[in-house]
Amino acid sequence: MKKLQQISLLLCVLALIVTLWGIIQNNSLLYRFGGLGTAFTLAFGIAAIESLKGYQYTTWIITAVVAGMLFPNAFTTWGGVNLRDKTLILVIIQLVMLGMGTHMSLNDFKGLATTGKGVLIGLFCHFSVMPLMGFLLTKIFNFEPEIAAGIILIGSCSSGLASNVMVYLAKANLVLSVIVTAMATLVAPFLTPLLMQTLAGTLIKINFMDMMMEIIKIVLVPIGAALFHDFLKNSTALQYEKALKVVALSAIWIGVVVFFSNLIQNLELKQSFVLSGFIAGAVVAGFVYHWLNKKFPIIDKIMPYISMFGIIYFTTVTTAAGRDNLMKVGFLLFLASVIHNAAGYFFGYWLSRLFGMDKNSSRTIAFEVGLQNGGMASGLAGSMGKLGTVGLAAAVFSPWMNISGSILANYWRKRQVKEGNSNN
Repeated sequence: MKKLQQISLLLCVLALIVTLWGIIQNNSLLYRFGGLGTAFTLAFGIAAIESLKGYQYTTWIITAVVAGMLFPNAFTTWGGVNLRDKTLILVIIQLVMLGMGTHMSLNDFKGLATTGKGVLIGLFCHFSVMPLMGFLLTKIFNFEPEIAAGIILIGSCSSGLASNVMVYLAKANLVLSVIVTAMATLVAPFLTPLLMQTLAGTLIKINFMDMMMEIIKIVLVPIGAALFHDFLKNSTALQYEKALKVVALSAIWIGVVVFFSNLIQNLELKQSFVLSGFIAGAVVAGFVYHWLNKKFPIIDKIMPYISMFGIIYFTTVTTAAGRDNLMKVGFLLFLASVIHNAAGYFFGYWLSRLFGMDKNSSRTIAFEVGLQNGGMASGLAGSMGKLGTVGLAAAVFSPWMNISGSILANYWRKRQVKEGNSNN
């Protein structure tokens, strides 16, 4: 594999030469294919360089951005399938979140009693600093309303599993990181719509209940399925038998919801009815995944790649949909992402220190505040039918968050806090 990666780096150099020649000759065919070839071969080959191995995922996201910018028309429909279809987007984002959820377990919540103060500080910083900073940046840069709403949206989303990876690399407080991520995910269905309604309500139409329902579908249902799988994996024979009865009842309830939902006239009652069907769906999906996992154990190793594919899909389709907007505000949007991300690290760390937390825990909160769930933001933008505007911030912010997070994690990893000196 390493040999192929080294060859890929050589091809990257050739593709870059072709790209530059195409630009000089003003030959769009050359620089478009050359540019895509440069990004693709770099993404595949970068793992051959040991010091840059950790950036391979980021380079694939950058490749997705390049593909969407250079070939926007190629990512609108495939074989008559609309790549921005709301149902398709929902299914893919649920698979992404399921893949993320398989890295969580019910045991993650056991440390809540010993990390309560850190969790409260993390949640407070995350859901105050980032949405307010996003709101401030929209005023400074004066973005169009829907693009501005996208910046506030990604600032109002929960932290993602990327923060756990960065904390692990930095050798900070991983237990605290996992619990903050889990709790931020659980409170997001309430806080994200509330923040959006408060800060972005004048920019785009925000329906609190609709957005809350979408977040539950996008985030809590697949993660709930993953946690149910975790329960089944560690259950006793008696617990498993009882769980099977719950699965059977859930499957029956899904049928009831499908059959009767169209007969309900009251909108709020209908939403609650449909939501109960999605919760039942999480139970059934968790069981199905557990069954598949027992039959094909390799599925656990495949799920991270499915999540990665889903995020690359969103990035490509979002970039293609918003190419014209990116040509106008791409640089300013990138600058906003750098400021937003840096503010998260800065305030996350120093507010934690101000509240009396040790250095390792403060480093953890810095990542939890600075790194947002771009997949969740993309999924919500897709559910609104506004990938090309509201979804743009997620497409631009996500690659930079991965790059900056990796740099900061490696920096802190080399500057470990000595035992007994963590408060200094």
